[in-house]
Amino acid sequence: MKKFNTLILAAVTLFSLGSATVFAKGQPGSGPSPYTDCGIGAALFKDTHWAAISSNVIWDLGSTALTSATASPETCSGNKVVAAEFINRTYDNLIEETAQGSGQHITAMLNIFGCNSNVQPAIISEARTQVSKELSSDNYSTKTRIQKAESFYFNINSLVDGKYSQSCSA
Repeated sequence: MKKFNTLILAAVTLFSLGSATVFAKGQPGSGPSPYTDCGIGAALFKDTHWAAISSNVIWDLGSTALTSATASPETCSGNKVVAAEFINRTYDNLIEETAQGSGQHITAMLNIFGCNSNVQPAIISEARTQVSKELSSDNYSTKTRIQKAESFYFNINSLVDGKYSQSCSA
């Protein structure tokens, strides 16, 4: 009976969370729905809202979907969603591999961003510089893990959307 009650509570929570809207620029409903438009659920189940909601809640209780929707609603589509999720899950590995200049996680991340293999070493080199500055900043140690992962995402995304936009498809 206890499991059944927990299941009912989870279902009610899922559907109420799925109908949540983000307040962007002070206007209710003007941003993406965190549980249907953001996160890994939206990337995997673009047109099946109940599946997107379920996936986001099962994955990490929807915390990364909610963070994406509120902090960076422009990331709530396509490969960038998958990349943000990947960065969040593998942040510690990515920081270590960025410092080393290579590794399977950083290569996988750049592949998710759709970056050609011939530009990946240059992106990693620039990312190393950015990460070095980030790690040596006074406020780095006070950031939460999600804030660190978010900062890493924005650094990589700025390279992918900027200087390397012709070589990356995300």
